[in-house]
Parts: sequence; structure tokens; C-alpha cells
Amino acid sequence: MTPIPARVRFDEAAPLALDIARDIAAEGFDVLLVRDVLGRFSVVVDDREASVDEGRRERWTAALAGLGAYATSRPLAFGSRLFSTAELLRSARVVSEASESAGSRTGSVRLRNNTVVGEDWAKVSTPGPEPDGTRTHRTALYGFKGGVGRTTATAVLARHLADQDKIVLVVDLDLESPGIGPLLAGGGLPASGIVDHLVESAVGNADNLELVTRTSYTPRSGFGELWVAPARGQGVDGVPYAYAEKLNRVYADTPGASFADRLADAVRACEEAVKREGDSDRRPDVVLLDSRAGIHDVAAVAISRLCDLALLFGADNAQTWTGYGDLFAAWQSSGQAREIRDKLRMVASMVPDSVHHTMDDYLDAFRSRSYDCFRATLYDEVVADEAGADPDPVSGRVSASGTDTPFSPAEEDDAAPHHPIPILFDPGLVGMDALNSPRWQDRAFVQAAYRDFLATATPLILSAPDGGGSDSGSEEGTA
Repeated sequence: MTPIPARVRFDEAAPLALDIARDIAAEGFDVLLVRDVLGRFSVVVDDREASVDEGRRERWTAALAGLGAYATSRPLAFGSRLFSTAELLRSARVVSEASESAGSRTGSVRLRNNTVVGEDWAKVSTPGPEPDGTRTHRTALYGFKGGVGRTTATAVLARHLADQDKIVLVVDLDLESPGIGPLLAGGGLPASGIVDHLVESAVGNADNLELVTRTSYTPRSGFGELWVAPARGQGVDGVPYAYAEKLNRVYADTPGASFADRLADAVRACEEAVKREGDSDRRPDVVLLDSRAGIHDVAAVAISRLCDLALLFGADNAQTWTGYGDLFAAWQSSGQAREIRDKLRMVASMVPDSVHHTMDDYLDAFRSRSYDCFRATLYDEVVADEAGADPDPVSGRVSASGTDTPFSPAEEDDAAPHHPIPILFDPGLVGMDALNSPRWQDRAFVQAAYRDFLATATPLILSAPDGGGSDSGSEEGTA
């Protein structure tokens, strides 16, 4: 067992508690390790088939007490004394851990991690077809840090997809800092926004909200459509629009519906509104989710549950790779590495191209650090193993001779999730007044900056029914 320090801090508590749980399991008992919302641990021992003597109880209790402030007031419980023990141990929120040993039976160790926010980072799913068989491609655009040009890129991409004859809906999920709505729709916002659906649905009052508006953008072909669902609406004449008051209430869970469920319902309502109000009576072909930055529940839901492709924006700096490293590690430790990596693709934003800092040099450095970040967490570790070990149930990593085929692309693989899609930096993009610049996306410096991004992202979006991170393709032509 790892030596217990005199004062246990948060980061030290988890591996120490897991060691204690493993030691208990090694004595033949199934164990559930529970972490509460403050980070404190308790252990539930399944003693329904074999009793626990007093000596073991005292020894286990003493070991848990060594966690100090990170042990609950009653850190040891027994399944024979709990209500619905079987349901508790089979909880869908529990992540299994390997539990096999030679010789006598070794029990299993399972972890239930209770948090106030952030649980949806560990719940990965991909949207399926609608009941009528139609398919809407949802893409989340996310940056760990703000200021990487994500919103402008969303606007450029939306107009480009509309030019490809697609019905495009852009949903502003950057609730604390809304911007894509006015950028695309100008002053013609609908009466209500995403926050209105979230607060009204909480009290069963979300019917008939005006959530979307068709922008004035005219696609080149004349057949595409561009719609926007803003974070905030413009309200009703004569009635003050209390955006901050609404925002203070949107993240609450309600009876029978978590925040994640309610956000998913809000996006779906926006899609249905396009179908209801549009000329073609069709749901959007593409939905772009402009997600807020940082490790936040909105981003968690957008990436983990709502999209089939997530474009991850970043600059080549320490903040980017530390942030994404923390995020990827959370997915890896929760057992979701395999599911989430199929959705991901890195975007290198604001790429310089000058005599002193060439685009190629910058992208080579970006790709190398991106590869290191993915390889350390989301990619499978290829290890020669004559025995052919099974995949680890937590990390999903496998050996080279295991029964599963490991996913470990080469650094130079231009279809891999870590391989950056570039957006060039141009001084003209700084402070550009897109609202008052007609057809600003047609200007030469804008086309040059986004050419490679559009050519790579468009086929990824349109050919990713089951996750787009590891697909590849290129589009002929330019922006």
C-alpha cells in the first residue's frame, strides 16, 4: 500500500482510497468505493455471502481513517445492512475496475464518483437518426481557452455549408458570453433564446417559444439556408429582458430531467423550429454548436452527448496542452477514451505564416505536442505481450498481441484526431466588423485564412454519422 502522508490532500486521496479498496477486495469481497461531492471517500463492502469478522472491520476502518479530511464520518459500510444493495452495486454510474488474481478469489473494485458539475464529461454518446429516419449532423466547436477565434470560424463554416446547399442551424451555447447570434443575424434575433427554453422547460412552459431566425445570408447556389438559435433573444417590446436572472437558473437539475437532458431538449426544439418555420419542411442538415470554453457542463454536454464531431480549437502554448491534457485524462480515467476519441479533431487556430515563423514550422510543432497529448491519454498503448492480455476495462488500452486492435495512429497520420486542421492568422481578422461588412467572408484574406479549415472540416462534418474524429477527406475548391 502507498504510504499515507501526515496530511492528505485532494490529489492524494483518490489513489490512497483506491489502494485501500483493492486491499479489501484482495481478501475476497466485492467493494464499492464512493466519493461524495466534497471529495470524501467511503467504502461499501458486499458481505452478503461471507461475513466480516471484527478484526477486519477495525483494520479497514483504521486504514480509511488515514485519509484524514477525505474520509467521511462513517467511512465503512456493509451491503448486508443497506437497502437495495444489488442495485447500488450495479449502478450505471459505477465504473468497473480490473479485479482478478491468481489463487484465492479476489473481489471486484468499483468506483462511484459523485460531483456537483462535470459528470457529463464521462457520459459519452452519439446522436442517432430521428424517428423519421432523417439524420442531422451535429458538430461542436470548442476551445479550452477563449480568444482562439472559435466563434468567427463557426460563422465562416456556417456560411460555407449553406453555400453547399445545406440547411444549417447554428446554436449559441456560449451562454455566459453570447456572440454568434448577433454575428450571423444582426439585429434580427428571435424573441427567445436557448436560456429561455431552459428556464421555461423547467416549469413546463416551453411550448411555442420563438427560438430561431433565418438569417439574411443568401447562399451562392440559392438553395441553402442559414438559421441561428441565439443564447439570448431580443425579448418582447415593452417587457424587460432579464438575461442575467435567467442565466442564474439554467444549470439546475429538475425532477426527472438533468441539465444535460434539458440542454439536449433545447437543441432539439431549435431543430424542430427550423423544420416548422422553414420553406422546405425539413430538419437542418447540419447543426453547429458554438460551445463555451473551459471545463464546463455546457461543453461537457455538447461534446460528450450532443455531437458526432467535435472540433477542438487551440494555439500551440502551455495553456492549451495542459488544459487538453487534463480533459483527456478525465475521459481516459472514466473509461470513455475509445468512445470520445472517435469524435475529436484538433484545429490549430491563428497559425502564423511569416519569414520568422512559417506555417509549416508552427504546424509541425503543434502536431508533435498534440500527438503527445493524445498518445498519453486517448490512444491505446501498444505493448508486446506474449499472453495476449485483454483490454483494461477502465482505460481501454490493449497490448499489441491482445484480442482487440489497438488504436495508435502515427504522428504523421493526417486523418488522426491529433492532426491539426489549420486556420491562418491575418491581422485583418482582428477587430473586423462583420456585422457591417457585407459578404465579408468573400474577402481574399478571409478565404486564405480559412481555406484549409473549410476544405478539411466540411467532409468530416457531412460524412460522420457515427463519430467523425478518425474519418478524413478533402474538399475540392476553396472557401
